[in-house]
Amino acid sequence: MKVFFRTIHLYLSLAAGIIIFCSCFTGTLLVFEKEIEHTLHPKRYYVEAQQVRMPLAQLIKSTLKQMPKARFASAMVYGDARRTVEIGLIVPGNKDKKEKPAQADGKKHAGAPGKAAKDGKDSGKPNLTVFVNPYTGQVTGEYNRRQTFLYNVEMFHRFLLAGKDSVGDWIVGISTLIFLFILITGVVLWWPKTKNIMRQRLKIKWDGSTKRLVHDLHIVTGFYTSVFLIIIVLTGLIMTFKWANQALFAITGSKLEKEQPKSPQSKYQAGVEALTVDAALQNVAAKTQSAEYYTVRIPKDSTGTYSVNILAQGAIENTGDTYYIDQYSGSLAGSQTFASKNLGQRVRALVKPVHTGSVYGLPTRIISFIICLLSLIFPVTGIMMWLNRTKKKSKQVSKLALV
Repeated sequence: MKVFFRTIHLYLSLAAGIIIFCSCFTGTLLVFEKEIEHTLHPKRYYVEAQQVRMPLAQLIKSTLKQMPKARFASAMVYGDARRTVEIGLIVPGNKDKKEKPAQADGKKHAGAPGKAAKDGKDSGKPNLTVFVNPYTGQVTGEYNRRQTFLYNVEMFHRFLLAGKDSVGDWIVGISTLIFLFILITGVVLWWPKTKNIMRQRLKIKWDGSTKRLVHDLHIVTGFYTSVFLIIIVLTGLIMTFKWANQALFAITGSKLEKEQPKSPQSKYQAGVEALTVDAALQNVAAKTQSAEYYTVRIPKDSTGTYSVNILAQGAIENTGDTYYIDQYSGSLAGSQTFASKNLGQRVRALVKPVHTGSVYGLPTRIISFIICLLSLIFPVTGIMMWLNRTKKKSKQVSKLALV
């Protein structure tokens, strides 16, 4: 039976080894992306804390004055008094140069119900982040992730730079699935028959021959990292394939919502201006003041609501609660808390943090980095072991031929 698994393990590794190596290498680079950015550009992310912060509406207005062609999309405010406010902007392209920017204070002109305000049209995601000093309103830096080296690394990691639903996307996805089988067959091949053999397979013999060292690095390191790598691979598959995502919801006995739930609407009041963003936030002030960070988005039209996503202190990424605020009265129009989601949705929210190693902050990032780094050993040592076996067989065949 082990001969069968060894054959599968070998040929799958030869087929997808290069892609797996590239995925592990790029994954290693991406683990500390945030830390790298903060270290290289500290003035962009941090300022000296002061006593009085400027109102958020005023910060938005000041930023749009400095970038008049941009449209406001979102603002991310951190609980850390030293952090800058991250204002997401949509910089118009050739097709939308005629569009007017959203009002700086988050207000809308009252129009017919359901129709977008002329100055608040916003149908896309922010393509530029501006960092603003919350005490002075000074812009400390700009950031477009699509223009960074690490963004290209991520695109190579996910799609081989070819884009979503491309051939590159499928190659990476299939290679990831193959990697899962390689890991499983590797554990089967590692499993010892006796306790003495187990002791040998739990430690590396550093003073052994080169062949023995290569063998131990492949076998021993593979065993210790296999559980972590299987988790990383499974979460990668869930983010890549629809069937894997559906399987997650089936296993958890949860309903898969194919569409995002519709946001609640504000009670339209003709002739009444919308509240400023600061006034709208008063209803959730207690939650925002104790948050790790919160993100606010202004209403898209005259019946839209302010959307506020709040991540509590110490909470895991993607587990925030969203509140919808009526733009006219400031009352709570609805909410979608993490606790109210079904089990499948809650587990699905943890998939990316687990995959990237950010689930419990720096400690799990370090573990993820070490695991990804060690995984680079397997393709190299595996090929070396295969070549050693091939040479050995060739010598045996030559000897038999001479006889």
